[in-house]
Amino acid sequence: MNVKFASKTAKAIPVHVIESGQLRAWLKTAPKGAQTWVKSAGFTARLGQVLLLPDARGGIAKVLAGWGDDAARARGRLHMARIATKLPKGSYEIVSGLKAKDHSEAALAWLLSSYAFDKYTAKSGSVAKLKPHKSVDRTHITAQAEGDFLTRDLINTPTNDMGPDQLESAFKKLAKQHSATVKVIKGDALLKQNFPLIHAVGRASDQAPRLLDMVWGKDSDPKVTLVGKGVCFDTGGLNIKPGASMGLMKKDMGGSAHVIGLAHMIMTLGLKVRLRVLVPAVENSISAGAYRPKDILTSRKGMTVEINNTDAEGRLVLADALVLADDEKPDLLVCNATLTGAARVAMGPDVTPFFTDDDKLAKQIEKAAGLQADPLWRLPFWEPYEAMIEPDQADLDNAPRGGFGGAITAALFLRRFVEKTDSFVHVDMYGWTPSPLPGRSKGGACQSARAMLAVLETRYG
Repeated sequence: MNVKFASKTAKAIPVHVIESGQLRAWLKTAPKGAQTWVKSAGFTARLGQVLLLPDARGGIAKVLAGWGDDAARARGRLHMARIATKLPKGSYEIVSGLKAKDHSEAALAWLLSSYAFDKYTAKSGSVAKLKPHKSVDRTHITAQAEGDFLTRDLINTPTNDMGPDQLESAFKKLAKQHSATVKVIKGDALLKQNFPLIHAVGRASDQAPRLLDMVWGKDSDPKVTLVGKGVCFDTGGLNIKPGASMGLMKKDMGGSAHVIGLAHMIMTLGLKVRLRVLVPAVENSISAGAYRPKDILTSRKGMTVEINNTDAEGRLVLADALVLADDEKPDLLVCNATLTGAARVAMGPDVTPFFTDDDKLAKQIEKAAGLQADPLWRLPFWEPYEAMIEPDQADLDNAPRGGFGGAITAALFLRRFVEKTDSFVHVDMYGWTPSPLPGRSKGGACQSARAMLAVLETRYG
């Protein structure tokens, strides 16, 4: 994770951020030569527009960065990333035009714009570095960017290099970095220790299914548990996906990538919590040992599940992990998963739905989502749909017929496995950016982690 600001002593090129409505006033105070240069270049200060003003030796004297107007900025987020990517290699400092409250987001956007997944290519680009405003907490912003980059790297890595074995290695690497402890329950040991759904989903793969369990912090601190879906590739099982739907299934471990990235932020910043991270790591493959439609499986909780579609596997592996998490009755239990296409249909790729019965927690999440430019939107645990997840021959149905309310019925399914924990939230993210956006390159996306970090800081200081 190459995440760096310019040094505090770096000689930096000044950047003047100018709203479109303020350009005329700025020009009145500028030297005549600069006025002529701005006008001849057609600089209008529209959002994301950049103009380099030369010095007497042909270098860069200063940078003008267009900041548009309120309406333009409202249509997106992390706008400073647009500017950072247009600048040549060097060190820069924003010296005017930003409100004090906007400097931290600008610094984060600048860092996020430098992400590049170059593991499989020789390409390398130059990076413009920011010397952030004195009000910016460098450590805090860097930790957020590092967690974001870690999440994206894990999602972007193809399954031939990010199967359950490699996901376990990444998990252990993070634990070692932060002096956390790790326990792994693997293969048939899952049956002996009562994790039958995790075993059933992953047993057809040549890489054994497993449950990864990390613990960090003091037992006397509030318990926060993160559970992330770690389906390293999803063929759909015997209900095999069509090729077009299978193309992005390397990202089906996005929930695990998110909890790993968030855990890095939490541990780097030393939050006063006792953190536990649980990842059921499997590959939903096809072989003679694959679980089948109409199988009835018994969960760790003892409830039976009728399998009506082997492509609804994520909720199965999460169910066993959630029961283990719930046994401790943590102060906060967060479940992250690339769980349903229905959530994407409802929200698109950019807005992430979440579900919780805790109204206070919901308000904290909504506030943090806005402040952190990390959009989340609450959907309901709609009680009348409970009947949809109850089949004739088992306690639960993993894939209700009809297709209506798919994100809600999946969330209701997961909630059945959480009884003791008062504050439980399930996040159904996409984990992917289809087209490049400011601070978000095409590919793996980190969604909800920064907002959830802010929630944790609000709750626990």
